[in-house]
Amino acid sequence: MDTRHVQAPSGPGAALPARPGRAPLLALATCVLLGSLGLVACGGGGSGGVTPTAVAQSDRRDLPQSFITRAAINYSPYRTSRSPADLGSEVITPANVLEDLRLVQATGIGTIRLFSSRAFAETVLRVIRDNNLDLKVQLGSFPVPPRTAAIEADNQAELDAQIRLANAYPTIVLAVSVGNEKLVEWSQNRMEPAVLAAYIRKVRAAVRQPVTTNDNWLYWSKVDRVIAETVDYAAVHVYPFLDTFYDPTKYDWRQKAVPEAQRAQAMIDATIAEAKKQFEDARAGLVKFGLDTIPMVIGETGWAAVDTNGGPNLAFRAHPVNQKMYFDALQTWAQQGRRDPQGPKAIFFFQAFDEPWKQGDDGWGLFNARREARWTVQPLGTCGVTWTCEAGSYTLANAVKWVPPTNTPAVTASRYTLFADTAVAGEERATGLRWDPFALTGYRENVAGLPSPDGGVHFEITPNPVDFGWGLFQYSGTGALVNLSNFANGRLNFQVRSDGYPGKIEVGISTDTEDRDVQEAFLQIAPGQFGYCNTNNWCSVSIPISAFLAVNPKLDLRYVNFRFIVADRYSFTEKPLNLTGLPLVRIDGLHWSR
Repeated sequence: MDTRHVQAPSGPGAALPARPGRAPLLALATCVLLGSLGLVACGGGGSGGVTPTAVAQSDRRDLPQSFITRAAINYSPYRTSRSPADLGSEVITPANVLEDLRLVQATGIGTIRLFSSRAFAETVLRVIRDNNLDLKVQLGSFPVPPRTAAIEADNQAELDAQIRLANAYPTIVLAVSVGNEKLVEWSQNRMEPAVLAAYIRKVRAAVRQPVTTNDNWLYWSKVDRVIAETVDYAAVHVYPFLDTFYDPTKYDWRQKAVPEAQRAQAMIDATIAEAKKQFEDARAGLVKFGLDTIPMVIGETGWAAVDTNGGPNLAFRAHPVNQKMYFDALQTWAQQGRRDPQGPKAIFFFQAFDEPWKQGDDGWGLFNARREARWTVQPLGTCGVTWTCEAGSYTLANAVKWVPPTNTPAVTASRYTLFADTAVAGEERATGLRWDPFALTGYRENVAGLPSPDGGVHFEITPNPVDFGWGLFQYSGTGALVNLSNFANGRLNFQVRSDGYPGKIEVGISTDTEDRDVQEAFLQIAPGQFGYCNTNNWCSVSIPISAFLAVNPKLDLRYVNFRFIVADRYSFTEKPLNLTGLPLVRIDGLHWSR
């Protein structure tokens, strides 16, 4: 996915690329820099894997039988990294890789996909060889747009490493993929098709394995001839589950008409149907060039077990039980695809293990970061023997599903207070709220320094930005919504103090809706706007709620979830990526007023 995958490395994330209509905060692109580091990843051929002659290519290579008869998964070994900046310094040990691969094998999976050929690929291949593991590999490379001579040299080094490893481990590396989500229209590292095709041709000329590029179904549905006629097979990514966040109307994922007791299964069935549709749309892009029988695989698809904070909001969808339901349905599809000349020859699940560096887009693994088996694969072994199992006991009845929102009575007080010391007559004080950061933002209550007009304790924020910025939001830890519809003509107020915070800062709110589609609105505020200042004095900020509604008319104040968000996403505040050294930001007297 990174995001696709942040998704931009693979996976829904690994790096959530900027898709049309995506929400700006909850789908942060955590991996903008990874392309330059080359560190990661957010119905097809004839019967039996035989690959008929294609247009302009009479030597199209077959997918080996041992490639198309095994369950498959995307794998990266990162354990300790907590942000994209940590990846380059993490030491990938053979012992850890061996532990990982034995866990993967214990699930019955026999093929793994690696995203890059330099970061850890040789370690993985050596572990497979030296321990005689019955595992096969689709070996990836991760070139990025060659905007400079230095980047082009780095790309060539990546391709050279891929060629060397494919030739050094020919019985393990059964297929090769050049590039990951480099062509789809929303890619943050989008490449010119002719450039990527040249990279593919270089690798293909130097190896014996069949060669492809991994990309989203949307690209394959519009595939360029130069790509279609260069690859031996198509590796297609489908994430209908994640698409429901980017485009809630894409298909009927909610299944409102189905009784609640059967709705979770109906949601899975609808998602599988959409995945098959996307796969066929990808096929149609190849058919237009006469490539009716080119083999196709699902290069990535998955289901998150955890609805992580700061990532794409996947409430009513993400859960270990739902992940298992989707995983099981995929195995059925994979078996059908092996028999059907028009079906997927393999399905690579995303992904093997959670990777904390992905932050808000983590939680897609069959194993968590502690290498504990999730409920999805627990029945394939024995807890405490085959592996350690993640805590939690479930049945199919625990699957989450869409449910309508509960409309609570509107707050009638003249003031709805979120954080303040001074009591005000007629106010209602919010209860049960918590603060959560996205990125590495630090926060604490503090009494030191110049007191605010509210007095007493203030809230101190340490930005600790990652490449794209930082942020912090306040919401109910239980998901409780508040009806602030009476405040539509009111204001969001707070006191703020910073010592020269540069440029603009962001303030936002978000709400649920009748369809449970989270909506958000951000304002980028410069010193002098709405009372904001950065002069190391306390100043009072007062923002009309109407300003947020103007940014996003879909906000529904009957269902407010994030009562307050403060952030600085550099792409929105016109700051350079990787900006650090930001001063503290102090907040006090935070409240909504009518």
